[in-house]
Amino acid sequence: MAEFRPDVPETGGEATSLRRMPTQQRARERVERILDCAVQLIARDGSDAVRMSEVAKLAGVSIGSLYQYFPDKAAIIVTLAERYNAMGRACIRDELSGVQHIDALPEAFAGLIDIYYAMFLAEPVMRDIWSGTQSDNALREIDLADCRANAAMLEDTIMRLRPGADRAAVADTAFLIINLGEATMRLAISLERAEGDRLVAAFKRMVLGELERISD
Repeated sequence: MAEFRPDVPETGGEATSLRRMPTQQRARERVERILDCAVQLIARDGSDAVRMSEVAKLAGVSIGSLYQYFPDKAAIIVTLAERYNAMGRACIRDELSGVQHIDALPEAFAGLIDIYYAMFLAEPVMRDIWSGTQSDNALREIDLADCRANAAMLEDTIMRLRPGADRAAVADTAFLIINLGEATMRLAISLERAEGDRLVAAFKRMVLGELERISD
């Protein structure tokens, strides 16, 4: 995904998310319909090809109504990125919260890698958004913030299980693991499935070795 080409000029050169969260049920349902339609179009054509007019038409709303909620196409993409990142954080939180002993952490994290990989393979829109993080400043900032949040959860889990560990060292390790994991997933989903599977398996072996070292 090269860059966003919104139908109207962006203000300030930075992408923004949902303009305002509606309070009325009918309006919230309209926003959800708009996002669902955007997902359909992105899955079919890719985000670059989607136009605001197409989203409005498929959602059954006027273009003016669409702009009431989203100032441009980039705002739709950012909103979707934030939602998918929230899904990923919830997944990580759920998996790590159940770990009660440091020896169980490598196995739990291995399962988390498999879940994360399957999630991105199953959702073409997530892959499309993720592939654009390096070419859009707003998405790159969101991606980095999400990476730090996920790393903090891994750091907190390790410190909960190993309270005597050097927190600064654990924080660096957790941040690198999460960052390298996201880079591996981004690369894997861009390749043929067999090669992608091998790369994810190799990353898993590397990470599990490090987590097992922490567990000793």
